[in-house]
Amino acid sequence: MEKILFLAGVIIALNFFSFVPIAKCQLPPTGNCKTGAYPPESSRKVPKYVINLDLPPEQRWTKLVAENKQELYNLLAAIKNLTNVVFHGKLFILIDKYMPLIVNTLPYPFGEEIEGIANVTGIPVGEVALFNLFYEIFTVCTSVVVEDTSGVLYHARNLDFGLFLGWDFMNHTWLVTEALRPIVVELDYQRQGKTLFRGINFVGYVGILTAMKPNLFSLTMDERFNLNGGFIGIIEWLLGDHSTTWMGFLTRQVMENAMSYTVAQKMLATTKLLAPAYFILGGNKSGEACVITRDRGSNTDADIWTMDNSGNEWFILETNYDHWKKPPFFDDRRTPAIKCLNHMGQKNASFSGLFNLLSTQPNLNKLTTYTALMQVNTNKMETYLQYCPDPCWPW
Repeated sequence: MEKILFLAGVIIALNFFSFVPIAKCQLPPTGNCKTGAYPPESSRKVPKYVINLDLPPEQRWTKLVAENKQELYNLLAAIKNLTNVVFHGKLFILIDKYMPLIVNTLPYPFGEEIEGIANVTGIPVGEVALFNLFYEIFTVCTSVVVEDTSGVLYHARNLDFGLFLGWDFMNHTWLVTEALRPIVVELDYQRQGKTLFRGINFVGYVGILTAMKPNLFSLTMDERFNLNGGFIGIIEWLLGDHSTTWMGFLTRQVMENAMSYTVAQKMLATTKLLAPAYFILGGNKSGEACVITRDRGSNTDADIWTMDNSGNEWFILETNYDHWKKPPFFDDRRTPAIKCLNHMGQKNASFSGLFNLLSTQPNLNKLTTYTALMQVNTNKMETYLQYCPDPCWPW
C-alpha cells in the first residue's frame, strides 16, 4: 500500500505543485495562418542515431545515451528542482526506492532496455523509469494526416510536453519543455543492418510516440484526457494487474511487428490499454488514415474515425479531444488548425503546408518541442525543434 500511495502522490504532485497563473501583457495571435515557415533553419534539425535491435536489449541504447548523458542529467535536475520546492529532496529518494518495482514487471524487452540505460548513464533505474512513465500521462499534441490531389499521404505532428511542469516567469517558458528539446532525436531502428522503421524520441524513452514504417504506415500517439486515466492504470499495475499494455510499448510493438496498415489498425484498436489514448495512423494508399480513440482497460471500446467519414475528405486531425465533441474553449487548437488547413487547400498538401500549419499559434505554443513530417511512400522524415517567441500561448 505504501508504494501505491507513493506513486499516486508523484502523479498528483507533478500535475499540481508547479501550476501557476500566467499573466499576458499582450494577447497572442490565434489562427493567423503562417506562411513561409518552411524550411526552417538547418540548426533546428535533430540528430540521428541507429538502434540495432539485433543487440541484447541492455546494449541497444548505449551509444545514444552515452553521448547525451549531460542532457539527461539536465532534465533530471530541472525535475528535481521543481519537486524540491514541495518535497525538500525526499521525492526522488522514494522514486529510487519504488520505481524499480515497476521496471521488474515490464514485458520483455522494455525492462531490460531501461536497466541498460541506467547502467550506461549512472542514473538510478527508478529515475529512468520515471522518464518512461510520465510520457504516458503528460503529452499534449496536434496530429494530422493529409492527402494531396494525387493521392499521396503526409503525416505530421507537434509534440507538446511539460504542461504545468514549472513556469519560468522571467523567460516565459516551461522548464521541463526547455530541458526536453536538447534530447529530441531521430532513430533508425534496424535488424540485420536494414531499416525496420524510423522514429522520433526523447533520449531515455524506449517506447514510441512518433514513427514511420517505410512504404507501409505512419503512427503518432496523443494523450486522451480522462478521469479514468493512466494514473489509475499504473496503480492497478502496481497492485498486480498486468493484463493491460503501456501505450508507448504497444506502439513500439506495432512498429516492430505489423506489416500492413490494416494489421497496425487492428493491434491499436483491440489491445487492452493501461491508459486512454488517441492513435493517429496513416497508410500508403488514398484514404488510408484514421484516428483510433481508446479508453483504458478494454479491448472492445475503439472508435475508428477514418478520413473517408471525417467530413473533410482530404485530411483528418486530432488535438487531444474526442472528435465527436467540441474542444474546450481554453484549449481549442482544432478550430484554428481546420481554418489553416482549408486556407492551405488540398493542392498545397505537402511538408511545406503542414509545417506552416504547425507553426501557427495555438498549435505552436510554449509546450511545443518539435514538429515531425513524414511521407511513407518515399520514406521521408524530417524533424525540427520548435520555439514560440512571445507573445505566445502557454499551451
